Amino acid sequence: MKTSPVLVRCQGVLFDMDGILISSLGAVERSWAKWARMRGVEPETALRGAHGRRAIENVARLRPDLDSEAELKVIEDLEAADNEGVTVLPGVLELLAALPRERWTVVTSATERLARVRLAASGIPAPARMVTADHVTQGKPHPEPFLAGAALLGVRPEACVVFEDSSSGTQAGRAAGCTVIATTHSHAAETLDAAHYLVRGLTDVSAEKDQDGLLLRVAVLDREQTIKGEPRPA
Repeated sequence: MKTSPVLVRCQGVLFDMDGILISSLGAVERSWAKWARMRGVEPETALRGAHGRRAIENVARLRPDLDSEAELKVIEDLEAADNEGVTVLPGVLELLAALPRERWTVVTSATERLARVRLAASGIPAPARMVTADHVTQGKPHPEPFLAGAALLGVRPEACVVFEDSSSGTQAGRAAGCTVIATTHSHAAETLDAAHYLVRGLTDVSAEKDQDGLLLRVAVLDREQTIKGEPRPA
């Protein structure tokens, strides 16, 4: 598929975790399906809202009659115990190695405990501080997580680049005022219209320091061709 080179200057980079840094789809689906069966919910219904949103919000949506905090602990335990197939995605380690440690962090809908378990399982060095479900009152698609991520780096949101793969995540990054780059390997391109740029994955992104901060070189996909259904990476 045709790509075009784009240069993006920024001061900080905010990464979603699942689907951007790591692949944990199998573990997520198994855990939510197990929780759903325990609580009399159709697994397919539970999985429909599991990606890109905080677990506590998904639980409240599915079983508003239950104690959301207690159920969060149940699903967190299920997910933390299942790391089968959790792997780092292509291009991630190379991109992170090119970024100064103080210039990037993770902004995820997972809890901090689960995020650190998953990053460790995939071999990614976790940042000392990151934004997780425990640190915000409103999750994606609300901009609060990415506003918190920018504040954590001490950078204006407008000077941050967000890497996301979900509709709710791209909407959150756009609403926060960040430049949003979305990967197309896990969700259809037509659901990512809030993103400024589309890429196949992080193998299409490189980074270097310059006098003004960071310079990202991005191989951007043609949005129209991508939405028309030309082949996307599996």
